[in-house]
Amino acid sequence: MNFRRAAREDVPSIVKMLSDDELGKSREDFREPLPNKYYLAFASIDSDPNQELIVVEDDNDEILGTLQLSFLQYLTFQGGIRAQIEAVRIREDVRGTGIGQKLFEWAIERARERGAHLLQLTTDKKRPDALRFYEKLGFVASHEGMKINFE
Repeated sequence: MNFRRAAREDVPSIVKMLSDDELGKSREDFREPLPNKYYLAFASIDSDPNQELIVVEDDNDEILGTLQLSFLQYLTFQGGIRAQIEAVRIREDVRGTGIGQKLFEWAIERARERGAHLLQLTTDKKRPDALRFYEKLGFVASHEGMKINFE
């Protein structure tokens, strides 16, 4: 398995994975050609040293999964860095094969390498299997998350 930063040509594969469940279908716009807004977002992510859009590939360079790792610098925790995982997806046909665990092990180590004192993620309450998976990896539901949607 190979873990690497995503390249522009990976964007369609990533968006396809992001849109392959009920929640993703309702918020993504996967079609060919892919709308330019995804490429603009990729360019912004790729140019930011505190953002890492990652893909995991098999030995044949087939993309199996993805996640975005963000590093948030702040003053609290004595100027600490908080790492955040977003947009985790494993290709549907390889779910349950251990790839997600390997991807998370990689992300945990990467957060440590970057000096993060904490790694966090959120998961939609409509994804109970994901919640159980994260708990098995050692994540703890220590806070109550809140948000405001602007759409």
